[in-house]
Formats: sequence, C-alpha cells, structure tokens
Amino acid sequence: MFTETAVFDLLLPGDSRTLKQKRSYVRPILAMLKKFEVSVAEVGFHDLYGRAQIGVAVVAAEAGQARAVIDTCENQVAGRPELELLSVKRRLYGDED
Repeated sequence: MFTETAVFDLLLPGDSRTLKQKRSYVRPILAMLKKFEVSVAEVGFHDLYGRAQIGVAVVAAEAGQARAVIDTCENQVAGRPELELLSVKRRLYGDED
C-alpha cells in the first residue's frame, strides 16, 4: 500500500481581497480535485486572501498508481488560467514508512 501527498501553493487573482472572493476560487478547485477520488482540503494560508494552500492525498496499491493520480491533480491545478501554481511539495509513503 502506498500513500502520496501533495501540497499546492497557489497565488490567487488580485480581486480575491475578501474571504468570500477567496472561497469563490478555492471551492471549485476542491470540487474538481475530488473527482479524482482523492482527499483534498485547504490546509494553509487561511489568513491570507491572495494565497491558498491545498493538500491532496491518495492511497493506492502501487506507487506508480499513486504518482499518476497526484500528477493528474497537479496538471489540473497548473492548467487553471485564473491562478498561479507557485510550488508543489510531494511525498510518497510506502509500507516501510
């Protein structure tokens, strides 16, 4: 069994100056990622309106399968024109971890 996690650091558009506007960008991203059968949540930068951190985790039987799912999630987030993906921190956990 393998678990892979990723944390996406996002720069939101300049008009996300309130919590309501920030949520209008974050909520669709969370919904889109859930379609890939991963666990997903906003995990950081709760007090910054122009930034967001989104955490994603997947459990799979094979390491390659876990990587493929997280790769897909990363590509989907990076492909969104309204935001900028600043960084991605990934980690793969196996049976020995």
